[in-house]
Amino acid sequence: MPNDPSHTRRELDAMETQLRELRQQMGVKPDPEAQKRVDTLSGLVGDLRHDLESQVETAWQRVKLARHPQRPYFLDYCGYIFDDFSEIHGDRGYADDPAIVCAMARLNGREVLAVGQQKGRNTKDNVLRNFGMPRPEGYRKAIRVMQFAAKFRRPILTFLDTPGAWHGMDAEERGQGEAIARNLREMSRLGVPIVVTVIGEGGSGGALGLGVGNRVLILENAVYSVISPESCAAIVWRDSAQAELAAGALKLTAPDLLSLKLVDEIVPEPHGGAQLDHRATADMLKPVLERHVAELEKMSPQQLIDHRYEKFRRMGQFFESPQAAGGR
Repeated sequence: MPNDPSHTRRELDAMETQLRELRQQMGVKPDPEAQKRVDTLSGLVGDLRHDLESQVETAWQRVKLARHPQRPYFLDYCGYIFDDFSEIHGDRGYADDPAIVCAMARLNGREVLAVGQQKGRNTKDNVLRNFGMPRPEGYRKAIRVMQFAAKFRRPILTFLDTPGAWHGMDAEERGQGEAIARNLREMSRLGVPIVVTVIGEGGSGGALGLGVGNRVLILENAVYSVISPESCAAIVWRDSAQAELAAGALKLTAPDLLSLKLVDEIVPEPHGGAQLDHRATADMLKPVLERHVAELEKMSPQQLIDHRYEKFRRMGQFFESPQAAGGR
């Protein structure tokens, strides 16, 4: 099936693996014949990337790109975007949650707080990070550090990338719902600039627990939704296999969210997706973050709070008058 995106993706992954191995061999022992194979494979990889990019049209294909295992995670961006990155641990009440990383850092010399949801690259790391699904102590750690940053007038940058908050019994026993609700309330009251960026999979209240900002940005192939397509399909059609249909109905892609005014700006990714070039993606994101922080810093603390309040109050308002709603 040459036009099947999943077939193209598998073929591209295999070629990229072969290309990396050839380049490693070339680094140890240069070989003219191997160089010819590298040149040929590089051309084929470029063509496949172009084909794959042209096939990324449906919402479900965007979801799969947002979940790509090689897509850059929060800590990958931190290495390129921030300086003097100093992580802060613990909620001062129960434990530390590695699924949410908080750190004081510098953005081009400006002191900021960076908070992001972090997934793992392998089985061991995913167990540590709980597959990017935070527990209550993660949200309590985040708001504790945000309030500390606000005290010293430091802008807050949050990065969303989670399937959703952890739904296990341990999380419920420790007040998962209360922890997220408290974050929503307290983030709305902070008198400093808050810039939110959806970098991968923005899932449900687990993402929104860090998502109350003056500006909400989204990467080109990221998604942001109240529920995962699989869970939505299981509820509506009682069949999670209908996830592709649900993804289209949920309007979770960046263009959909921008048209609904749920996000403020789409940040472009390299051709083929962020997973192909972490550094290039970070280089595209960094100046956008700097621009929004600089704009928001011109506002007073009360103006920032009012701006954030009005922004979220406007969400979901599709009728401006009784006449537009059909007289009801």
